[in-house]
Amino acid sequence: MQAVLDAIFRRLITIGRMDVVWPDGSQTVYAGQDGPVSTLRLHDQRTIRRLVLNPSLGLGEAYMSGGLSVENGSIYNLLDLMIAGTEGSPNSHPMLKLRGRLAAIGRRVAQYNPAGRSRRNVAHHYDLNGRLYSLFLDRDRQYSCAYFPHGDETLEEAQAAKKRHIAAKLCLNRPDLRVLDIGCGWGGMALTLARDFGAQVTGITLSQEQLTEARARAEAEGLQHRVKFELLDYRAIRESFDRVVSVGMFEHVGIGHYRAFFDTVAGCLAPDGVALIHAIGRSDGPGSTNAWMRKYIFPGGYAPALSEVLPGVERSGLMATDLEILRLHYAETLRHWRRRFAANRDAITALYDERFCRMFEFYLAGSEITFRRSGHMVWQLQLAHQHGMVPLTRDYIAQVEAGEPVGPMAEATSSLRR
Repeated sequence: MQAVLDAIFRRLITIGRMDVVWPDGSQTVYAGQDGPVSTLRLHDQRTIRRLVLNPSLGLGEAYMSGGLSVENGSIYNLLDLMIAGTEGSPNSHPMLKLRGRLAAIGRRVAQYNPAGRSRRNVAHHYDLNGRLYSLFLDRDRQYSCAYFPHGDETLEEAQAAKKRHIAAKLCLNRPDLRVLDIGCGWGGMALTLARDFGAQVTGITLSQEQLTEARARAEAEGLQHRVKFELLDYRAIRESFDRVVSVGMFEHVGIGHYRAFFDTVAGCLAPDGVALIHAIGRSDGPGSTNAWMRKYIFPGGYAPALSEVLPGVERSGLMATDLEILRLHYAETLRHWRRRFAANRDAITALYDERFCRMFEFYLAGSEITFRRSGHMVWQLQLAHQHGMVPLTRDYIAQVEAGEPVGPMAEATSSLRR
């Protein structure tokens, strides 16, 4: 097996340098063009077999179990080196190509997310100890891509900018608009829309942990009369709303359920309503979720290509009124999360254990590199039933971000703040 892995490494490392220390203590150097540098130590033959037979799953599992370690830098450096070699030619090794084809065949089964399975999938990741997320997210617990208008913002500033950016696209041009927040997380977006824009918000989630925290936050801010949170699947919505927003939830819908999702949005959105969907996507066409990520982090999750999303929009009768691609914003967000996680590693180890910390380190590092070097991005899709519900140009977005309410909202917001 060592000879097979040696051949894989020789083909993989075309950029940078990787020094590999084998279980018997021997060392091999793999080098290509100038690029990242890392040293990988393999501790046993079982790890070698894992990497040969199922590299997309085995690499993360071996790091979690201690079957491999990084001696020059961190797991981020190792993953950066490995992914750099596949830039422009993903799945270039025959074994990875075969795994990719099998994953594509089975992805509809992996993403079959009826209501009961969706709830279990959400609980797997979002019902972890609440203190964990407070140790690496911003104070508002925004667990989605932040927005860096200039690039030097703090995480708190960038997450606040993300919320303003989305609020602007919702065209909240009068008070007391009824807003549905699908996948409301810990309530930050809903509370912002109620507090700063005078909206009446209903937030829905499938996470009991998030529900409890969101309700407590609404009470603490005195916004319980403007915001309510429910443990509810999006398919169970029967009310009508003036606005619909969904941030970082569409990745959990599953490719076989896109029509149901957009039919739900169309059905609950008022005739003069506006919706904004914010999600991770891929710019290099349809694919499949990494096996390790699917097993340990987001079961049932998938970041779709826009070619897979827009047909569901068209069939629902909704029209796309604006589409924006955020490219490196999530890479910067993950960089902040990864550094905060590292700074609080001892506290997180006390909450869980060393294996859990290694799992999360692998997840954060791999995700950041995917956004920096591969085809992942974030898209924001604005939807409406009618052309005239959104201003003719995008100037209104910058106005709202600058704190200048547009249209009837200008006078109404002034009244709310007095």
